[in-house]
Amino acid sequence: MDVNDLLVTRDTPVGYELQPLKKQAAIQLMGSRLWGRFNPNHWDPVYAGATGLKAPIQTGEMSSAYIAEMCVNHFGAAMFTGARVVCKYIASTLANEVITTHGVVREKIARGDGFRFVVDVWADNEEGEKKTVGFVEVDVDVTGDRA
Repeated sequence: MDVNDLLVTRDTPVGYELQPLKKQAAIQLMGSRLWGRFNPNHWDPVYAGATGLKAPIQTGEMSSAYIAEMCVNHFGAAMFTGARVVCKYIASTLANEVITTHGVVREKIARGDGFRFVVDVWADNEEGEKKTVGFVEVDVDVTGDRA
């Protein structure tokens, strides 16, 4: 599938489902300096166990990054020009869980000569347990004043 086949256009309907991404919560990434490496609950199994966790937990930023990547795949450069991403972390993502992102267009609001799309987004694990929920607002084909 060509990446251009995924792009949301002015003709994309409400109810459209974004192509999901699957990512494994790899402990090697969870402990990288890119994600902070300041709290051993995120990368040290012994420390995490001593604090009552089943395994190290992924930082919330990682799930947000997965959701953002999915949205960039569908909205392209529009994600970098006035888009809004709102996420809430509702459950811990444990090391080695496979996380899948999801998005469904909830609203399509006329704006100038284009549209503002409102997309419900979430990330869940293999059992369907939601870990992160939220929404994204992105302008498509809006030129001129972004009022």
